[in-house]
Amino acid sequence: MTSTDPALDGELPRQRLTVAEIAHLAGVSAPTVSRVLNGHAGVALATRQRVEAVLREHGYRRRDSEPAAIIELVFHALESLWALEIIQGVEQVARESGLAVVLTEMQGRLTPGRAWTEQVLARRPTGVVAVFSELTVQQQSQLATRSIPLVVLDPTGEPLHETPSVGATNWSGGMAATRHLLDLGHRRIAMLSGPTQWPCCRARLDGYRAAMDAAGVPVDPELVRVSTLYVEGGLRDGTELLRLPDPPTAVFTANDLQALGVYEAARRAGVRIPEDLSVVGFDDLSFTRWAGPPMTTVRQPLVQMGAAAARMVLALADGERLEQHRVELATTLVVRESTAPPRQVS
Repeated sequence: MTSTDPALDGELPRQRLTVAEIAHLAGVSAPTVSRVLNGHAGVALATRQRVEAVLREHGYRRRDSEPAAIIELVFHALESLWALEIIQGVEQVARESGLAVVLTEMQGRLTPGRAWTEQVLARRPTGVVAVFSELTVQQQSQLATRSIPLVVLDPTGEPLHETPSVGATNWSGGMAATRHLLDLGHRRIAMLSGPTQWPCCRARLDGYRAAMDAAGVPVDPELVRVSTLYVEGGLRDGTELLRLPDPPTAVFTANDLQALGVYEAARRAGVRIPEDLSVVGFDDLSFTRWAGPPMTTVRQPLVQMGAAAARMVLALADGERLEQHRVELATTLVVRESTAPPRQVS
C-alpha cells in the first residue's frame, strides 16, 4: 500500500500504515496526522495524544532522507563551566561532520516543555543530546517515531531501557576521593552530596560510603549533607559543618562549585585550607587550579563525554547499532594543594 502524503516519504520498509490508516485508527483527519507527524501547531493536546498513541502502538518509524544538519543540545541550566565543556565536546564532533549545534536552556527545569518538542519535530534534527535533563516517555516516543535519535548525558532519572546514555564513573570517583583523605589520616570526613534522586550524585555518595566502610570508619550522619550543586550550597552547608562541636577535618563535595563554597565558609570562619581543613571537589573545572589553594578534585572528562554523546547520535542517525547503550568514561583523582594530613591536636 502506498502513501499519498509526503509526510510518509522514506518510511521504513516494514511500515505499512498510510496517513489515511493512521487517521482512521486515531479517529482524526489525514491533515491532522500530517500536522502531528511534522510537529506543527494547531492540534489539540488530546487529539495529538491519540495520534501519538497509534504511532507507538504500531511501532511506527519514519526516516526522512535529509534530516536537518544540526544536533539539538538541551541543558536544564547554563550556569557554569561544567556546561561549557560539554558544549565544546558536542561542537567538536558536530563540526567534524559538517553539522551545527542548536542549544536550548530550560532555565532550571529538568523536562522540556511542549513548545520545545514541537519545535524539534518541526526542525527534524539529525539527533538530540539531552544533558542533565529528563524527557518524558511521550517526548522520547515522539522523537523515536520520527527517527530522531536521542542520547542522554548524565540522566537525572533512569532513562528508558532503550535510550542510550553517557556518564562517568561517579562511584569510583567518590571512592577515590574519600580513600585519598583516609590515606592522609582523616577520619572525620564530611560529604556534601547533590540531590540523591539523581544517579550521578547518589553514586558519588555511595562511593564515599563504600570507602569509609572499607576502612572501618563509621560515617557520622551529622557529616553527610544533601546540598545544592552551587557555591551557595557549599557555603551554607560548609558553614554549618564548621560550627559543629566536633567539626570535620576534611570535606568531599559532589562538585567543584560546592567545594568553592566550602572554601568561602572556611575563610569566614578563620579555618585554613589545608592546615585545618582538607577539601576535595569533583569535576576539575578550569578554575580549580587557580583557587587558593589549588583544589584537589576528581576529574570528570566532560569534553569527552559531550563528544561521546554526539558520536552516538551520529551513529544512530546513520542506522548503526550501538555496541553499548550505556557508556561511562573514567574519572581521575587530581591531587593539588587543598588536602593534607589532619592537624595534630596536642
